[in-house]
Amino acid sequence: MREQELIVYRDFEDGELFYDCAWLMTHYDDDHYNEEDVRGLFYECIHKLIELAGTYGFHGNLWHCYLANLLVNNENSYSCGCEIRGEIEGSINDAALHDIVIFKEFYDYDFAPMMERLHVPEYELLTHYESSKRESQVYNTRICARICELAEKFCADHTPEEMKATLTQFYKEYGVGKFGLHKSFRVTHDESGVHVVPILNIAHVKLDDLVGYEIAKKKLVDNTEAFVNGRKTNNCLLFGDAGTGKSSSVKAIANEYYDRGLRIIEIYKHQFQDLNDVISQIKNRNYRFIIYMDDLSFEEFEIEYKYLKAVIEGGLERKPENILIYATSNRRHLIRENYSDKEEIREDMHTSDTVQEKLSLVYRFGVTIYFGAPDKKQFQTIVKTLADRSGIVMPEEELLLAANKWELSHGGLSGRSAQQFVDYLLGQETKEV
Repeated sequence: MREQELIVYRDFEDGELFYDCAWLMTHYDDDHYNEEDVRGLFYECIHKLIELAGTYGFHGNLWHCYLANLLVNNENSYSCGCEIRGEIEGSINDAALHDIVIFKEFYDYDFAPMMERLHVPEYELLTHYESSKRESQVYNTRICARICELAEKFCADHTPEEMKATLTQFYKEYGVGKFGLHKSFRVTHDESGVHVVPILNIAHVKLDDLVGYEIAKKKLVDNTEAFVNGRKTNNCLLFGDAGTGKSSSVKAIANEYYDRGLRIIEIYKHQFQDLNDVISQIKNRNYRFIIYMDDLSFEEFEIEYKYLKAVIEGGLERKPENILIYATSNRRHLIRENYSDKEEIREDMHTSDTVQEKLSLVYRFGVTIYFGAPDKKQFQTIVKTLADRSGIVMPEEELLLAANKWELSHGGLSGRSAQQFVDYLLGQETKEV
């Protein structure tokens, strides 16, 4: 086999299995090696493929799924150029095709002689593997299904050119690597540096799930729509009362625009010093990234906001056009202010400078959207709508009376307390059954 001749597709994650199988394909019938050792390696490869099926949720021909997964996760000059945009021009196409020719040899490889020579009939289990009902630990159900479908499509491709075209179409529709196959991420920092890692289970909330706030939602959608279409747009601050749907709206945006190349990266204020490293990892990708800061606010002694100010606007390097910052906060001005900041007599001689320093951060958000607590009538509308969507059958007067009692002891009038109340009713129904 010609795995060492690969040019573009190299350095695979989970690549040890690939190279072990390549060695087996070349040496399984070589009398120079101990047959028991070779059989042991073959069983080890079978074990790894089954473990990968459990981790990734693969089914069908596990060898084909594994190869497809290597191809859709390998971030190289060809795959990154094709993500979201589709087929690209240049000599890189010839280099990529050279590698696909080799991959097709692996894809079409017949394991039957190896099974017979090494007396390992168990490999047959992997050709029509039925996965468990457990969800993938790596991909959401939709992406897992697409990779398995890609593996099947490769079977119908008779030539390397057709296989390359199928793979390129996948890159265009779903992207490549972690940014292509996941919609949301968090930031971690260890000894080796700053990492952007996928969040595997994001809430499947949609904007329509948020009852009311139509003006606020439209303002958020308009800003995001302009962003994904490559038009000029602004960083966005969603502020207002607790439990009114600010965070849910941002999550819904991530779900709504994923298919159009939008990705969201959640970062906390103690990580703001890592912002430049995060931006350097994503600024040259073909996706649009929202850096999301939830519940953003600062006490007077906290200075992390200075990192954020420099990144948003003010540093020498211009913020990349494929990056936008969305933040939610219960505070309009983000940084705690004191009456002493505006007093005539204080230790700081320049009181106006102090005020401007604290306000300068919020001024760097070009779009501000207010989410206010609902009044009694709006709260009742939210409760009725959520109860109806959840299939709760209950006299309206009884429902609203119970909801009013609930909100008095559970945070007051808000969409969150309304949802918690409906969840409580659903739990009681389950208990009764």
